[in-house]
Amino acid sequence: MKQVAKNFLWGGATAANQFEGGYQEGGKGLSIADVMPGGKDRMKIIHDPTFDFELHDEYTYPNHEGIDFYHHYKEDIALFKEMGFKTFRMSIAWSRIFPNGDELEPNEEGLQFYDRVIDELVAQGIEPLVTISHYELPLHLATAYGGWRDRRLVTFFERYSRVLFERYQGKVKYWLTFNEINGAQFMPMLSLGMAIREGDDQLQLTYQGLHHQLVASALATKAAREIDPSMQIGCMLIAAPVYPYSSNPEDIWYAHDAERMMNFFCGDVHVRGEYPSFAKRFFRENGIELVMEDGDLETLKAHTVDFFSLSYYMSRTEKAEKTEDEAAGNIMSGVKNPYLKASDWGWEIDPMGLRVILNKLYERYELPLFIVENGLGAYDKVEADGSVHDDYRIEYLRDHLKAMVEAIEDGVDVIGYTSWGCIDLVSASTGEYSKRYGFIYVDKHDDGSGTLERSRKDSFFWYQDVIQTNGASLFEDETVK
Repeated sequence: MKQVAKNFLWGGATAANQFEGGYQEGGKGLSIADVMPGGKDRMKIIHDPTFDFELHDEYTYPNHEGIDFYHHYKEDIALFKEMGFKTFRMSIAWSRIFPNGDELEPNEEGLQFYDRVIDELVAQGIEPLVTISHYELPLHLATAYGGWRDRRLVTFFERYSRVLFERYQGKVKYWLTFNEINGAQFMPMLSLGMAIREGDDQLQLTYQGLHHQLVASALATKAAREIDPSMQIGCMLIAAPVYPYSSNPEDIWYAHDAERMMNFFCGDVHVRGEYPSFAKRFFRENGIELVMEDGDLETLKAHTVDFFSLSYYMSRTEKAEKTEDEAAGNIMSGVKNPYLKASDWGWEIDPMGLRVILNKLYERYELPLFIVENGLGAYDKVEADGSVHDDYRIEYLRDHLKAMVEAIEDGVDVIGYTSWGCIDLVSASTGEYSKRYGFIYVDKHDDGSGTLERSRKDSFFWYQDVIQTNGASLFEDETVK
C-alpha cells in the first residue's frame, strides 16, 4: 500500500489575525491586519499609494472578531482532537505580545493567553506548530518605522522571538519564522507592512525589506538553538511550479526565470545561506543595491533552517508575451492554463502541481518538507438539518493528498500536512467569511450576522478517516499493488 510514515503530522492550519478575534482584549495592540477592510476590494484598497492605516466608518473589519477563537479555543481544540489532529498550525499575534512592537518588555497577559492555548493543545496530544509572524505586523511598526524597510525591525523581531522561545521551550518543537516570506515580492503590504507611496522605488524597498526579514529569520534561528537546541526552525514559502505556456523557447525561459525568483530566491537564502547568482543578476539589472551591515552574510550562512515548509494552492502558467487571459491566484498570477479547472475565486486546481513542486524542492534542498497550507476556498450551503455536504472540498483535498503520497513514493521526505483554514475563518485576500475552507462550519457571515456556533461538515468525518487510517483511505477505491 502507498502510505505515509507512522509519525506523519496530520493536522490543520490557521492564522491569529484571521480567526482569533479579541483584537483589543488582553492588552493587545493594533496590527496591520486590524486596519485591513473586508470585501473583495481589500487588496486594491491596502495597496493604493494613499492607504492611511486608519479605521474608517464606511468599511467593515471582520478580522476584529474573526471566529472568536480567543474565547472558543477549548471548544475548537476539542474538535481538532476529535478529528484526530497530530499537529495544529497557529500563529502568535506579535501585537498581543508587544502591543507596539518596539517595547523592551512583553505584555504578560498576551503571553498567558498563548500559555492556555498551547497547554490545551499539549494536553490533547496535539503538537503545536507556531508561526512567529503571519501577516500581522504591529501597526506602530508600519506607521512609525515604515515597516520592514527599517533595519531596526530586525532587533524588534529578534527580541520578540527570544521571548517566545524562552516562554514555550519544552512545549513547542516546530517553529516557522515568517509566513510566505516570498510573497513580499507580490504583496509588500501583507508581508512587509510597507505602504508603497507615489515616487517610491518599489523593487529597491521590497528587496531591502526582504533582506531585513531574512537576517531577522537567521537571528531567530540562532536564538532558538541557543535557548533549546531541540527546537526545529523552518522557513515558509508560497510554492508553485511555473509552467511554460508553450514549447516556445522564449516561454520556457520566461517560466524558468519566474520560477526561480518565486520558489528558490528566498529558499536558497534560508537553506543554503546565500543569495543565488540569478538574484544577484536581477538586482544588478534592476538597479537594486542592498544595504547590509557587517556580518549579515555570515549570519545568513551560519544559521540556516532545519526544514522547509510551504503553502500550495495552485500552479502558475507563464508566457513571454502575455496575450492570453490572466488567471487569479494566491498573491501571484499568470496566464490561464487551458488544462485546469478553477475554484469559485478563479484559483486554478492542479493536484499534480503539488507532486511536481515537492519533487523540485526536495531535489534542490534535501531537507524535510512540511505542507503547512493547502485547501479550497468555496461557498458552502447549510442544509435544513444543519449539515454541509462539501463533496467538492473532499475531492480537492483527496486529489492533493494522493499527489503528496505519490511524491513520498518518489522519495520526497514530507513530514506533515496541515490543511489551510481547518475551521472556517476570515479570508486573507478578500476579508470574507463566505470564502470558506474549513472542516468545521462557523455560523458567521459577511454582513456581521451569525451565532458563531460550530458544526461538522461532511469533510470533517472524511478527514477524520484519512488521519485514522494514516492516509490508506485515500486509496480505498483503487487496487494498489
